Amino acid sequence: MKANVAIQILPTAPNDQEIVRIVDEVIAYIKSTGLRYFVGPSETSIEGEDLHQLLSVVEECMRTANRAGSEKVSAYVKLVYKPEGSVLGIDEKITKHQH
Repeated sequence: MKANVAIQILPTAPNDQEIVRIVDEVIAYIKSTGLRYFVGPSETSIEGEDLHQLLSVVEECMRTANRAGSEKVSAYVKLVYKPEGSVLGIDEKITKHQH
């Protein structure tokens, strides 16, 4: 795996339940991509071989939140890319911390 991204979508919504509903729609989109992902309490990590593909997923996450009802969408995004070799994956980062 050559790249990973962590994304936190912050939709505007009138209440917490609506925020959760919008974020759930974004996570459903991420799931539909077929990429390996991990949902954490504050962000979702996604792995891939192609940086361009992951950047497209980030863009579509924003659009998905907008279509789900968020008039304005903010996001925090962290990217790691190593074109030669590989980057640490989800399992390498969290498995030892699972209980």
